[in-house]
Amino acid sequence: MFKLGQRVIIVADSFEQSLPIGEYAYIIGRDRNPDSAFSWIIRIPKVDKHLPVTEEDIALEEQLLEQEAEKVQREALLDWALATRNEMLFRHLMGISDEVEEESENSVKESAEEFIRKVNIKAWI
Repeated sequence: MFKLGQRVIIVADSFEQSLPIGEYAYIIGRDRNPDSAFSWIIRIPKVDKHLPVTEEDIALEEQLLEQEAEKVQREALLDWALATRNEMLFRHLMGISDEVEEESENSVKESAEEFIRKVNIKAWI
């Protein structure tokens, strides 16, 4: 939730209002009209305009910096895992689980054992 007077960055232009994406703006009001698609009114000092925007069109600078830092950290860890050939770290970063492989191996084993059991039963008869 944003506060009045808070500095935000324009990250999208949902209603194609020619918003300058990447520019700073300040929240100057909240649009509480239930019939309106817009939720905030911002002032963009660079173009000297007041515009209504949706909540998806703006973001706090701190949040954007945190997201970028996490992205850079993940990419650095991935590069390091590839450089050192650390398969366990690579699988963890990529979200590949070893459980899927273990389950497939167990199902192959079970099916092979089940097949041998069925063959033995038919051979006995």
